[in-house]
Amino acid sequence: MNYKGFIGTVEYDDSAHIFSGEVINTRTIITFQGTTVDEIEKEFRASVDDYLEWCKEDGIEPEKPYSGKFNVRLTPLFHSQVAVAAKKLDMSLNSFVEKSLKDEIAAMQIAPR
Repeated sequence: MNYKGFIGTVEYDDSAHIFSGEVINTRTIITFQGTTVDEIEKEFRASVDDYLEWCKEDGIEPEKPYSGKFNVRLTPLFHSQVAVAAKKLDMSLNSFVEKSLKDEIAAMQIAPR
């Protein structure tokens, strides 16, 4: 589910007969629950709206769903290997890592499970 840039995922608890969801593209914990598909969708939107309203009332900036920057820690040897591979392809290290991640995501989406 996607609402105002926030992405929610849902799981069904068959013992409690309830859907539980969480926004997955922020560090802030935003959860929601419902017993029907319509209710879980409504509660997802309400939880996002509540979070945005809470931020407004407290005068703080809502957390943006990811900035596009992240740090990756590698061993020095692996860092060197990745940098050499990028150089051989005439790519920046950043472009090489981005392409590698895109390729992996694409492979995951089409691979049979």
